[in-house]
Amino acid sequence: MAHSKGVGGTVHDAAIDIVAGSLAAVALVYVGQPFDTLKVKMQTFPEKYIGTWNCFKETMAKEGVRGLYAGTVSAIAANVAENAVLFSGYGLCQKGIGWAINQKPEELGVIANATAGSAASFFSSFTLCPPELIKCRAQALREIWERDQPKGQLKGQFHVSPMVLVRQIIKEDGPTGLFRGLVSTLVREVPGYFFFFGGYELTRELLAPPGVEKKDIGALRTMAAGAVGGSVFWLVMFPIDVVKSRIQVDGVRDPMFQLLVKIGREEGFRALYNGLTPTLIRTVPACATLFLVYEYSKQFLHSIFEP
Repeated sequence: MAHSKGVGGTVHDAAIDIVAGSLAAVALVYVGQPFDTLKVKMQTFPEKYIGTWNCFKETMAKEGVRGLYAGTVSAIAANVAENAVLFSGYGLCQKGIGWAINQKPEELGVIANATAGSAASFFSSFTLCPPELIKCRAQALREIWERDQPKGQLKGQFHVSPMVLVRQIIKEDGPTGLFRGLVSTLVREVPGYFFFFGGYELTRELLAPPGVEKKDIGALRTMAAGAVGGSVFWLVMFPIDVVKSRIQVDGVRDPMFQLLVKIGREEGFRALYNGLTPTLIRTVPACATLFLVYEYSKQFLHSIFEP
């Protein structure tokens, strides 16, 4: 694929990355949302569920299929916002690193690509935090109300619009309340995306047959690389995600690392991995789809809009 030169080419490439990243984000949400819902429920209310299957059965019995897709609108907003910034930032950071070490972006090694992804995730975290907060609240709404509301007032209140939750958060905590969990989001995203893009790029290199560029490895190998990148991300960063979910959903105000130690000490090490099983089940097809849609829509857009 030809790469554009100069400021105009950089803007052109960034615009294509934004569109491709947004399309990939929508695909990721629809593939993975039910398992993401189970993850959030198990992370924030571990005492209610003894495993993934138990959480699934309880959710279906009390909320139906709609409960598995709670927070979908916010999830789409969160993922489109994050991935539009993330993938455009990834491309720009690749160009910046390539300029610094005098290499073309497509020639960068695994560590350089991982560093570019990590740097890009710093900026995407700010766009991700508010909609992900709303998504997590929506996913665990039944559990929150079962805990806080008198019995008999629960029926029909499990599903509310994102704007209702936005108004509630602003009323309780002010506009800055929409950024609850920002620190833990940054701590999860910045190192996490080093492993995410590093795992993806390394797998692409390993799967490329001799003499074949990694961008030409085909759909199945691209999907496999995406699944590896996503799995590495969650295996490494999952305890931080548990803390983030507790802060965002349960209103915990302990400092992040203090809460991490507290959960491990009071609930055991396994509590820091509550919800990992549905997360990995979700991650394999979701991240495979994410990178498949991103890479192929990016190639298609370059082919018809090449300046």
